[in-house]
Order: sequence, then structure tokens, then C-alpha cells
Amino acid sequence: MDTWILGVKFPKTALYADAKSFVNCLYRNPGALFRLVFFPWSGGGSTFFLIPAFPVVRDINSLPQSQVHSIRLAGRENRSEEPFPRDIYQIVDEVVHTLLPIIRGENFTFFGHSMGCYIAFLTALHLKEKYMLEPVHLFMSSSSAPHSRTRSRLSKDAQLTDEQIICGLRETGGIPKELIADKEFLTKHIPKVISDMRLISDYIFDLPPKALLSCDLTCFIGSEDVITDAEAWKDVTSGSFDIHVLPGDHFYILEPSNEDFIKNYITKTLELSMWS
Repeated sequence: MDTWILGVKFPKTALYADAKSFVNCLYRNPGALFRLVFFPWSGGGSTFFLIPAFPVVRDINSLPQSQVHSIRLAGRENRSEEPFPRDIYQIVDEVVHTLLPIIRGENFTFFGHSMGCYIAFLTALHLKEKYMLEPVHLFMSSSSAPHSRTRSRLSKDAQLTDEQIICGLRETGGIPKELIADKEFLTKHIPKVISDMRLISDYIFDLPPKALLSCDLTCFIGSEDVITDAEAWKDVTSGSFDIHVLPGDHFYILEPSNEDFIKNYITKTLELSMWS
């Protein structure tokens, strides 16, 4: 049976991916006080969070209170034979189904980067409306608010060449600069990027009069990012809101200079939530 949340139908997925395929446990710690879940950007996969340049997971792994997971979408890594998701609601339905056994009865928090913010946000809504579960904290990185009318969209009818898409991604910082010159990487990943971009373009969120969430929310954004409306994320929750602008572009998170701030902020936030 389909599920309706805030007037949106979440179709019941007939066959769910195996939990181990969908949720990649980057750091196993069954006795941890928190479950920290990362949601990837357009074209990204769960293993991107393990690359040496990505400091957050590497350093949070050393924290005894956290077990770290990352979402692996269809069409990538060990799910490469599966078709790309048809819409964002299919993704959220799968995420909720596979995360429930991991987070039920636990403190959990979500970290989304770019496209991952929308998946994390919708997952949080679904969990609260259907299961009365809510993240302790939401970390939203490099993303416009879901109800923003200025966020960039890819037209359904747009017939763009790979070169045009790459040019657009280069201008907006939509792919890490370390990878934009890697032609082999781009050839392999452009189809995923296009598919993911269309998912987000098709997603429309109308802000209701009352905030839907009550958890605290923090936004991180790069000082050179083209996104200008991240502060509107404050409208989706009645909890506290904070925003931090860090040196860098859309992938400021890969800048070594930001490593300590991000790590310490998340660590302190999780510690403080234990006493609230």
C-alpha cells in the first residue's frame, strides 16, 4: 500500500535492496550512542565518504559514541546493475525501510551534502510522520532550502550534451575540482549525475504554515558557492538553526583547512545533545 505524507504519495517499493547493499556501514560500533548517516551528492556514492580527502568520516571514526553509515543509491558501486531511481520518493521509501532496523530505539543524526540534503530531509519527514522518529540533529551542506524558488533545476526537456553538462558543473562547482579534469571518471559518472539532477529538479516542496520538524538544524556552505538561500532551511524546523560559511566552493568540505571546524562542530553537537 502506498503511503501519503503531507499530500505526497510515497509508492510502496515492491522489492527492496538488501540492507547491506543500500546502507554502507563505514564505521561499525554497535555500542555507540549515535548513528550518524551520510547522504551523498548528485552522482556520488557511499564510498566517496571514505576517500582520504574527506575528513569528516575519517576523524569521526575515532569517536567512541558514533557508528557511521552512508547511503548507497541504485546504479552505483555494488548496485551498479540496478536501474537509476525513478524519483526521489522511491529513494526515500528504500532509505526508510533499510534504516529502520539501524536507527529504531537509537539516537541518530543525518548529514546531507548537496542532493543528499533533500533525501535526508524527506527521510526525516517520513520517519516522523509514519514512525514518530526524528533525528537528533540535521546537518545540511551546500544546498538550497527545499522550498526555495531560486534553486537550480534541470529542465525535463533539456537535451544537453555531456560537454554542456560538464561545463555547467564546472561553473557551479557541482563536481569536485580534483575530478573535473578526469575524463574517464566523468564518462563513467555523467549518466548518474544527470539522473540525480533530474530527480532533484522534479522535486517540489511547498512550505506549510507550521514547521514540520522540531530537531535542531545546521547548514554549512562554502564562501564561493553559487547557492545564496541556504538560510531558508530555518523554515522547515521549530528547533534551533545555525549556519556557517566556510572557505571554499560547493565542495568546501574537501578543503583541509575546514577539517577541524567540521569535525569539532559535529562532535560538540553530538555531545551537547546527550545533555539536552
